[in-house]
Amino acid sequence: MSKVTKCFSLILFSSFFIVSSAAGDILSANQTIKSGETIVSAGSVFELGFFSLGSSKNQYLSIRYKHASAITVRVFNPDAPLADGSGMFRLSSEGTLTLNLLNAKNTTIWSSNSSTSLKNPVAQLLDSGNLVIRAENESDSGNFIWQSFDFPDNTFLPGMKLGRNLATGLDWSFNSWKSNDDPSPGNFQVKLDVSGYPQLFLWNGSAKYIRIGPWNGLTWSGIATAGSNNIFEDELGIKEEEIYFKYEPINGAMLIRLVVMPDGQVIRYTWTNQSNKWDPVIILQADYCDDYARCGAYGSCNVNSLCSCLDGFQPQNSEALHSLNSSEGCVPKTQFNCSNRDDFVLQSNKKWPDTQNSSYDFSTNLEDCKKKCLENCSCTAYVITNITGEGSGCLLWFGGLTDIRDQEQRGRDFYVRVVASGSGSSNSSRARRTVLIVLVPIISISTVVLGFYLWHVCKHTKKREGPVKEHAFNDGSGDLPVFDFRAIADATNNFSNNNKLGEGGFGPVYKGILEDGKEIAVKRRSKCSTQGIEEFKNEVSCIAKLQHRNLVRLLGWSTTEEGERILVYEYMPNKSLDFFIFGDMKQRASLDWPKRYKIINGITKGILYLHEDSRLRVIHRDLKASNILLDYNMNPKISDFGMARSFGDSETESNTARVVGTYGYMSPEYAMEGAFSVKSDVYSFGVLLIEIVSGQKCRFFNHPSHNLNLMGHAWKSYKEDRLLELIDASILESSVQYEAFRVIQIGLLCVQQYPEDRPNMSSVLLMLTSKAPLPHPKQPGFFTERKLDEADTAVLDSSISDQTVSLVTPR
Repeated sequence: MSKVTKCFSLILFSSFFIVSSAAGDILSANQTIKSGETIVSAGSVFELGFFSLGSSKNQYLSIRYKHASAITVRVFNPDAPLADGSGMFRLSSEGTLTLNLLNAKNTTIWSSNSSTSLKNPVAQLLDSGNLVIRAENESDSGNFIWQSFDFPDNTFLPGMKLGRNLATGLDWSFNSWKSNDDPSPGNFQVKLDVSGYPQLFLWNGSAKYIRIGPWNGLTWSGIATAGSNNIFEDELGIKEEEIYFKYEPINGAMLIRLVVMPDGQVIRYTWTNQSNKWDPVIILQADYCDDYARCGAYGSCNVNSLCSCLDGFQPQNSEALHSLNSSEGCVPKTQFNCSNRDDFVLQSNKKWPDTQNSSYDFSTNLEDCKKKCLENCSCTAYVITNITGEGSGCLLWFGGLTDIRDQEQRGRDFYVRVVASGSGSSNSSRARRTVLIVLVPIISISTVVLGFYLWHVCKHTKKREGPVKEHAFNDGSGDLPVFDFRAIADATNNFSNNNKLGEGGFGPVYKGILEDGKEIAVKRRSKCSTQGIEEFKNEVSCIAKLQHRNLVRLLGWSTTEEGERILVYEYMPNKSLDFFIFGDMKQRASLDWPKRYKIINGITKGILYLHEDSRLRVIHRDLKASNILLDYNMNPKISDFGMARSFGDSETESNTARVVGTYGYMSPEYAMEGAFSVKSDVYSFGVLLIEIVSGQKCRFFNHPSHNLNLMGHAWKSYKEDRLLELIDASILESSVQYEAFRVIQIGLLCVQQYPEDRPNMSSVLLMLTSKAPLPHPKQPGFFTERKLDEADTAVLDSSISDQTVSLVTPR
């Protein structure tokens, strides 16, 4: 090739890059991108525009590599492809990215739903592949109000996170496509489980398929090729506000991507400049032992010898174990007696058991870790590990140990609880029985005498001291201040009707202004209220321990000897949710679909915190629209914890003879049997979802063509594919129809008749924040046609205010 030709080629090649980069990496407010136009990251690594995939002629708004085989890493409209090249992508002046179809209605088919508005917003495509919205003057601050990395597609890029933001409730996960030509969500999803010691799962639909973890201090123990490498560095972060996994290339210029394929394989691709192609390494391809919990509890899987029991355990069903139907697992050869006679057996070169039911304590040595496990009767195994590289810690397992396999090359050790040999001898058993025969009568008689004595002392002490002040109770309220009653009366203008905000089952609520100008909301118990000291104590002790942006904040409380019981909250200026969704046309229209969708997500995160992330599992028992308050920015906050109940970590449900709540929101098992669990709240939440979308109250709903209640009407609309008729007419124009339809379907999944069919709130949040296919709901509870006679009407009219009720239910 001549020098002239080389020079000409170089000029032509350079001009190509100059023209390509002319589009820039910034999208300014109200600027648009149409078919054939792109923006390109500063280093020409990624580009964003409308592209086709594989052999498909449909166009998708996508992010793809600019030169590395133009591989797509992010699709924004997987469920709404553009067939005619009529797409338009723009950034609104308030900082909301919207993708519009250019038709008569200019229909929005995707939106970033970024909640924070900016004066001068810009959207920027970074060289990492991250599309961000930021203020124009904050180019290098990393202060983004929205970023595409929070919503991965089928590709996990360096700098992305898997895990959960504990403050916002946002889950980071990535899922497969249906095919290489169809980017709509497929069956497989990779997700970090943070309910115990961190571990990765590959899900197939709603079932756990492969447990990739847990984290063994260096990497994920379920990955065959895991180990040290010179390509990338893993990081597991456990912070106060987030738990995450991410990776970064050691050579910052190297291109790496992890992809979950339509068939469930997870493949790592590395770009090599020498061969000018992506080199694949399959890092996850299931074998026999990778099937989740293949060998059941206390069983270990080996690809050669299949299932066997851990040392100290025996098959629960020998025939099943040897016939490969091994899900029944193993049981201890001798049942635990929960004493210092229990011992631990070292299990070597194993994949650690499922850590969902586990706890982790930093900076604990081996002996202290063993002691902790021995002292807890529920603890079944322990190990010392280095979770973050910052020091050793104690990992404890509770309950049955599942999903264990032999791993000669990369396995780790752990210790499993067994009964020490000889600890269950007949001589020691007889000795214990003899001691019990002698001691039990003595202890029983002593208990009766002591109880009578304490009752006598207590009775006479009360006579001497007089009545106990109501505010002198052990409320567990920590540092919550006790307000002076006179100061509260002054702040509310002596509880003037002009300051009254509303009224609930506990009593009226007033707006108040303290001397320092702080606005407060004051809930004062009504003298005719059926809620008394127990509800008051419960509200103070329960909500004082809860801190979340989607829960109303309790500022303090006050009582007097005259029976006044007062709760002081942060002031919510935009009233409650029912004021808008059940108001007149103007009020309902003011709460458009984006605002409603934001409120739905906020409520979800608040309930998820109560059920899974707070120090105690809390069941609200009275979730309804009037108990969702709205702050200055229309952020939802769950209120009214007077009926709430808290559980320990190992508790999941309970029963009560006193059913409390609001008709229409109560789950069937709670209203009829007094049985309540987190799934009771899920049912109430499902009712609330359908109310938010439809603008109809669940109670007193009527329809001209049938006598079904609102849940029955939603179910009928779903089955007949007429969900559009269910959407509130005031938000039709502002709604994203597929989002509204999806919310209705999620609501129907939540109100299914049987609790075990309803999703938990972490699944609900995933459904709301992803586009994975939803299961079909079953018939809802209380799905019935009814004919209201005069007696029914009288009962309904007597409680038309939707106030909380309580009743005794025979069981």
